[in-house]
Amino acid sequence: MIRLWIHGARPRTLAAAVVPVAVGTAAAAPGVVWWRASAALVVAMALQVGVNYANDYSDGIRGTDAERKGPARLVGSGAVAPAAVSRAALWAFAVAAAAGLALAVAVALWLVAVGVACIVAAWYYTGGRRPYGYAGFGEVFVFVFFGLVATTGTAYVQTEELTWVAVVAAVPVGLLASALLVANNQRDIDQDRAAGKRTLAVRLGARWSGWLYAVLVAAAFAAGSTLSVARPWAPMTLAALAFAVPAAGLSLSDKDKAPLLNMTARLHLVFGVLLTIGLAVSA
Repeated sequence: MIRLWIHGARPRTLAAAVVPVAVGTAAAAPGVVWWRASAALVVAMALQVGVNYANDYSDGIRGTDAERKGPARLVGSGAVAPAAVSRAALWAFAVAAAAGLALAVAVALWLVAVGVACIVAAWYYTGGRRPYGYAGFGEVFVFVFFGLVATTGTAYVQTEELTWVAVVAAVPVGLLASALLVANNQRDIDQDRAAGKRTLAVRLGARWSGWLYAVLVAAAFAAGSTLSVARPWAPMTLAALAFAVPAAGLSLSDKDKAPLLNMTARLHLVFGVLLTIGLAVSA
């Protein structure tokens, strides 16, 4: 049963939570406050697990996951009762809230409002009567919360100021996180269309969603390179082009898109590691 819950938490997606915290901490250098960085990591990872369970629950009770191409889901497969998965999501959000509250008390109480917005956005991605993930706005949510908010927020709680380095560094992180969602939704176009889930990939179709993916990836590299003005080693992210080019090529092709999600996850992680190192050694 434990293995089942770990599988349901989708541990492969946790890189999307770790990368913005790592990049945000590097952007804060040399003013890193390690306990605050650690607390920000707990917030990000707990939110990621929470949104994964919430997505599993909401898609499961709607029947969206009844016939999915990817890994089986807890509710959709009938392995776990919907109520149990819903509770797991709420517990994950509670952990994120506790760590976030500690940061808010130490830094600024208005951060509580940011935390509430994150949790509400995470739940209503696929939850509620009108989930915005079903209307094609999921990529916006990912860019804002797993890019801008997570990266700049991590830097802010350590330096207690919003710097342009943190803001610019957040842009490629958010763009590649959005590319992850595009890759996932490209794979599921037929299934989502049949279930009435109007993701951006469904709205655009396979061809144009492929171009969207390529533009997001290219823009991420362009944005990362602009950081060279303040952090000379930031353009070392260009080494990740070795992962980006094959992924973009697959996205634009007529081939099976199943491998694209894992390819994008590797790209996101490698880019994030390189950007973190580049920002840190240039500080």
